[in-house]
Amino acid sequence: MAHDHAHVHHSQGHTDFSRAFAIGVALNAAYVVAQIVFGIAAHSLALLADAGHNFGDVLGLVLAWCAIYLGKTRATDRRTYGLGRSSILAALANAILLLIAVGGITWEAIRRFSNPGAVAGLTVMIVAALGIVINGVTAVFLFGGNKRDLNIKAAFLHMVVDAAVSAGVLVTGVVILFIGWHWIDPVASLVINIVIVWGTWGLLRRSLSMALDLVPENVDAVAVRRFLETQKGVTAVHDLHIWPLSTTRTALTVHLEMPDGSAGDAFLHHLCESLQDQFDIEHSTIQIEQNAEACSLAPEH
Repeated sequence: MAHDHAHVHHSQGHTDFSRAFAIGVALNAAYVVAQIVFGIAAHSLALLADAGHNFGDVLGLVLAWCAIYLGKTRATDRRTYGLGRSSILAALANAILLLIAVGGITWEAIRRFSNPGAVAGLTVMIVAALGIVINGVTAVFLFGGNKRDLNIKAAFLHMVVDAAVSAGVLVTGVVILFIGWHWIDPVASLVINIVIVWGTWGLLRRSLSMALDLVPENVDAVAVRRFLETQKGVTAVHDLHIWPLSTTRTALTVHLEMPDGSAGDAFLHHLCESLQDQFDIEHSTIQIEQNAEACSLAPEH
């Protein structure tokens, strides 16, 4: 039985988003403080709801920023893949934090329906307008980044959603100021919560699937298997595994049956290059088997 083992790793350059994250964290942290202060002063649950949302985003930005830093650490004898999976955990924690904030805000909104209280509409409008500017600026800094990185995408989407939510709060302030419907404030906070859940659900689902080592959504596992089966000299494919190493890197391991023993370094190198170019799998480990019956993992069924 002849086994050949090939492992080709290709690293890709990633844009350094440290400056963007630093600006985003500073602006949003200051805005959260302003929302809490003026939200209490104006007796506006909508502002406080948006403050809770933005506070979750600040934590999410910090987590994503730290995860990107950790993802750059080199592999060691103990951490053989480095700390790239910290980016997956950051995305998952980001989603969970947002959903926890939704629960608290919803409870307070329901309680306030019985006693909405007077809300300072002008203050709400001014603070909300400031939020549109801050979230919009942060989104611009993150726009055009690595679209493959779930962390960057999550941060960008959150800033866009925040800007939209602030626009909704601005409309609430207008209604309160000119029409006097103070009950619209808790209603607006519930609408904000719906927007948060809608925007967060996809992030939660994707980050959880990555944490559980499911095949990344951008990789078609059936197409990968079909590609491997059509390679010259390959009679069977088994023990194909595809999983995320981080939010930007994907790994693959597979056993290929090649009875004629035609595989060599050139074949393995070409195969790994093709997997990266066609399926964005940059970390491939391929085992060649001439006598598959000698492999304890075959046949796959």
